[in-house]
Amino acid sequence: MTPFDKIIEKAARRHGGADALEATLPKPKSTAALKKVADDRYLSTMMLRVFQAGLKHSMVEAKWPAFEESFLGFEPKRVRALSDEALDERMKDTRLIRHLGKIRATRDNAAAMVEISAAHGGFGAYLASFPPERTIELWDELTKRFSQLGGASGPYFLRSVGKDTFLLTEDVTKALARYAGLEAGFKGKKARLEAQEVICRYAGEAGRPLCQISRILAQSVE
Repeated sequence: MTPFDKIIEKAARRHGGADALEATLPKPKSTAALKKVADDRYLSTMMLRVFQAGLKHSMVEAKWPAFEESFLGFEPKRVRALSDEALDERMKDTRLIRHLGKIRATRDNAAAMVEISAAHGGFGAYLASFPPERTIELWDELTKRFSQLGGASGPYFLRSVGKDTFLLTEDVTKALARYAGLEAGFKGKKARLEAQEVICRYAGEAGRPLCQISRILAQSVE
């Protein structure tokens, strides 16, 4: 494996120096901060990510105040209680993105969040319970327990709410192949776990969170 300080040097050279690089790096929330976030904000951010998939993000964001109103502020217990008829009514609301699968997923995900929150003392506490070396496990849990949160949607949701996570973007996978000899693609779970192991080792070496390790890896390659 290439030492991480060498990778930082490459990324800094490509992005105007160490200070300029540092300014681009994400900063995850602490365990305490994750626990303070209300479940309705987690559900809102989750569904924003779901509706953004395949669409222009700024367009979805412009419509989000209408979603907040229509879906009762995304309070999970209230959304879970919506009837089929209530969801059908929302399909007629021209202010919304009228995608039936995603409209129904909103109720399904609210129900899943209520269950998880009750078991862990809040959804933020659930997220905080996964240490860096269980990141792939958390991704898989999100895919299994929530609707339309597979693929990259789960990791991007985690990044949006401040839970420390790496991303396996094209640039990150290219960097891992170059610096650690990993096979590009990471389609299978075994390959993703290998990537997690390398990124966690780099995190320990550099004393940085996972999100910064993957951002630096991405910015170090052409």
